[in-house]
Amino acid sequence: MATTPIPATARAEIAPLLRLALPIVAGLAASTLIGVVDTVMIAPLGTLPLAAASLTTAAMIIFYSAIYGFVSAVGVEAAHRHGGAQADAVAAALRAGLGLAPLAGLVAALLMVLILLILPLIGQPPEVLAIITPYWLAMAAVLVPVALLMVIAQVLNAMDRPWTAAGFAFLAVILNIPLNYLLIWGIGDWPGLGLVGAGLASLIAETLALLVAVIWLARLRLLRARPDTALRRRLARGGLPLAIGYTGEGAAFAVIGLMLGIFGATALAANQIVQAVGGVLYMLPLGMAAAVAIRIGQASGSGDPARLRPIAVAAIGVVTIWMVAVTITLILLGGRIAAALSDDSGVVALATAMFVIVALIQVADGVQSTTLGALRGIMDFVWPTRLTLLSYWLFALPLAAVLGFWAGFGPLGVWAGYGIGIALVAIILPWRFWRLTAAANR
Repeated sequence: MATTPIPATARAEIAPLLRLALPIVAGLAASTLIGVVDTVMIAPLGTLPLAAASLTTAAMIIFYSAIYGFVSAVGVEAAHRHGGAQADAVAAALRAGLGLAPLAGLVAALLMVLILLILPLIGQPPEVLAIITPYWLAMAAVLVPVALLMVIAQVLNAMDRPWTAAGFAFLAVILNIPLNYLLIWGIGDWPGLGLVGAGLASLIAETLALLVAVIWLARLRLLRARPDTALRRRLARGGLPLAIGYTGEGAAFAVIGLMLGIFGATALAANQIVQAVGGVLYMLPLGMAAAVAIRIGQASGSGDPARLRPIAVAAIGVVTIWMVAVTITLILLGGRIAAALSDDSGVVALATAMFVIVALIQVADGVQSTTLGALRGIMDFVWPTRLTLLSYWLFALPLAAVLGFWAGFGPLGVWAGYGIGIALVAIILPWRFWRLTAAANR
């Protein structure tokens, strides 16, 4: 894509993309910061609670991904309507999305409970499983308010009001910190609830943030649209392949966490540190993926297809530069970060090495995520889903197992195999977008 003849038009798209992406990044980072806050505040409880949080986070990724994919169809619909200056249609998309979200969150929560029942059958450390259930159930319940907040954020982003969406996300973080102090460590003579207190704090914080968001939407009459069954059905049909694709990717990521669990609590705790930090740094690609989907959707809705490629080129260029910087940072500072989050020498040593492997994956991961967003913007949902499912499940995970277990490279081999699979997707998806937008540039 570097040889495209439209670099000037691509450069013109960088500023609008960043104006939209940065508040989206802030909102996504705020959501991830709840996990980081939990990690920092759970870490003093010891290696086993940290390992329990790691396992739970691995499972949560599946369902966060599924819900995000499902409600992304709402955001794309709202972006197309906003690009066409159809305010009533945007409000209708919001109302339809809010009708779908509780069901999506509830289904995800129930499936997460089912996963809890099979953990003893897949080689997870028994000492971790002995303490995990209450925290796991609390975090499963978090998925319901999260689903509703995701819909609200998608529509506000499509309306070019991303800072409002970010504000609701930061409200949850702000509420989570004192709730964590209270429920983990207690107050006065009450000793607190320890690990499960962190889960309850997240649930309460997300629910309160949702209530504030709904009150704000009602006051601005953004909930004025009547329920539209036909629109809900159409959004559900569009969201289903996205949900499957994101679930497949999230589940593959979670399987990596389960593979690491076979190596013991130390590997799980090290992975929790790496993912908590890496997740925050990965927010720019995720935010840019959302921004590029919205900008491309708006351009399509306004009848300006010639801007599709410049928008995509600008987004991929920005993300590539950022992920190169992230890679260098993690390689140089990974050991210090690990030592700051754990006093277990085994955890620190393994996390330091993991930081290097994960850092080397970052650029490819950023490209594939951004290009998926571009394809969502032109409503190409099914083909990318097939590609990601095949690449992750038939290539990346088997290779991770081979390098980690058969070749004897351990946790580092697991991550290396997974990274090679991501690189394959990062090559094919841009080619797909370029082919589909060829007609607009003739």
